[in-house]
Amino acid sequence: MELSVATERSQRNAERAVRIAPAPPAPASIADTGLPEPFVVDLVLKHLLLEGVCSGFQLARRMCLPFSVLEPLLEWLKQEKQVEVTGGELLGPISYRFTLTDLGRDRARQAMATCQYVGPAPVTLDQYFHQMKRQSVRGLPCTREAILEATDGLILDDDLIDGLGPAVVSGHSVLLFGPPGSGKSAVSQALGRYLNYHGGMIWIPHALYEAGSVITLFDPLVHRRFEDLFPELSIEEAITQQGTDPDQRWVCASRPVVVAGGELTLEMLDLSFNATGNFYYPPIQLKANGGLLVIDDFGRQVISPEALLNRWILPLEERFDYLTLANGKKIKIPFEQLVIFSTNLDPNDLADEAFLRRIRYKLPFSAPDQTRYERIFSGVAERLGLTVEEGIVEHLFSTYYVGGKKPRGSDPRDLLEIVANICRFRGIEPVVTSALIDEAARRFFASELRPANAGGGQ
Repeated sequence: MELSVATERSQRNAERAVRIAPAPPAPASIADTGLPEPFVVDLVLKHLLLEGVCSGFQLARRMCLPFSVLEPLLEWLKQEKQVEVTGGELLGPISYRFTLTDLGRDRARQAMATCQYVGPAPVTLDQYFHQMKRQSVRGLPCTREAILEATDGLILDDDLIDGLGPAVVSGHSVLLFGPPGSGKSAVSQALGRYLNYHGGMIWIPHALYEAGSVITLFDPLVHRRFEDLFPELSIEEAITQQGTDPDQRWVCASRPVVVAGGELTLEMLDLSFNATGNFYYPPIQLKANGGLLVIDDFGRQVISPEALLNRWILPLEERFDYLTLANGKKIKIPFEQLVIFSTNLDPNDLADEAFLRRIRYKLPFSAPDQTRYERIFSGVAERLGLTVEEGIVEHLFSTYYVGGKKPRGSDPRDLLEIVANICRFRGIEPVVTSALIDEAARRFFASELRPANAGGGQ
């Protein structure tokens, strides 16, 4: 039995997404982790403080480090009488059950007072920079067919498709501008699908370490785990061909898609300090590394366009950014993402040419003409299971899109969904008649416009 087109497409997408970027290799020693030994010792003690008793295997799993890396530290802690073994010696040191002594408990509390982060061991910023260059959005395979597949279901001009391809290949910033409802958000979502389907899986660290500070990074709401996306597959089998034992401090996840709208503030672009726990939460651009960052409704944020572009002049050009720690120290982070600015304002009203020059690609969106509108209308009607009487689109254009009022690419969806809801509510056949489209238009457009033949009244 042949597979449906949708099923075949789903399988192709899964095969592409299962492609995994080269994994960072597992450390063989404390030196390989890049972390200061006292930091790792304190992290061991904090885990034992919270767990009470923990086997070597459990401790290694919680810290995402090989037990062979932790074993010398645990042996040293035993000699310093900060840790003791309470049993579990059958399988050797990895099965030992470790617990804190009074001396170890005191040191663990001091470590907890300094920083309350307790989780997988972080990776260093140097290691993060190296890995992000290996899995950059630049250089991903991108063809016209790939863009058409990602935008399947959208009716776009050929010029726009031809402009999107080079912009995606570049991995640089893109400005999408045009009237409301012209498809900018839909195209942004489609580019997110492109990155997921064609970009494969990448590696995201649980946390970062720099200058004695910890920055949490992995966010399950943004970074979707391999195990969650492909529960039927084994990550170990998927990376066997790489010949690398992966560093467990990193999570294999989909390329992130982060969207920020009118709520965006300047503070969201820097580290957020947890004063109680003494660690940091990442800004949106750090979460979006390796994927897509969409600034929606550009120009309508609390932060001005000039302030935002001023903040990102260096990152947009050089692909790295600077963040500020609570003590005033600045740290350098990668800025490896495709950035999309989407606006319905005139670009020349947003910022001067010096600023706009930093946004490499500028792609205009226009109101659909009647031919393209009809294609969109037919596609939406088919998706909703509606039959459309002859002449409905012509009726809309001659009755409602008059007096300089331009149609929006989103209007067919909005109008037809109202018609479908009316039909379901009244229990009538799902047929789009002129009477129903007029009723939908009255409810949708409201006071925004009136039919050309609508007369005044007392």
